[in-house]
Amino acid sequence: MQAEESVFVVDDDEAARESLAWLLTSVGYSVVCYPSANAFLENYDGRAGCLILDVRMPGMSGLNLQQELQKHNWPLSSILVTGHGDVPMAVAAMRAGALDFLQKPFNNQSLLDRTEEALSRARALRHAASAKSEIETRFGRLTCREREVAWLVFAGKPNKVIADNLSLSCKTVEAHRASMMAKMQTHSVADLVQKLSLLRPSETALASYEL
Repeated sequence: MQAEESVFVVDDDEAARESLAWLLTSVGYSVVCYPSANAFLENYDGRAGCLILDVRMPGMSGLNLQQELQKHNWPLSSILVTGHGDVPMAVAAMRAGALDFLQKPFNNQSLLDRTEEALSRARALRHAASAKSEIETRFGRLTCREREVAWLVFAGKPNKVIADNLSLSCKTVEAHRASMMAKMQTHSVADLVQKLSLLRPSETALASYEL
């Protein structure tokens, strides 16, 4: 496992935390334990990881923490565990984005398998966030006119239509388009569309170009 990754164990039961920590470290994982959901939120440093949550804890429950994670773009994937699970709770956990819901006592190998799967998902989330951040930085370097051209190219408009929409000459549009493509470090419309799709432009922004 990469050094910048960890398995975070959040459980108010000290014995349970120690047992999970022993199991996970025995196979090489970097493990950080917290006695409560609030303690995790106060100390989380943004690294990628698997979050193993006990559902029933004083204060913020594991399910509540899982729901809180949906508000952030953190590279985390969660597994909820409980000794009092039921179907509605499991459904709520999965709807809130949990990878799995395991009932105690669980099979150690099953937990390890799901932990590795969660870490794989976390890596993908981290990669996607990094890619999006880089694209946002590049897009931020565009002039206002280049952004307009970018969204119209994104919508599949040819240069002549873009020129008409922006009241520019085709030659000027070509110049803005070339500059925009260079700044975005892309050499094809397909690649540009893929990158801009990560920015999720608002419907209002697109509607302004009569897309």
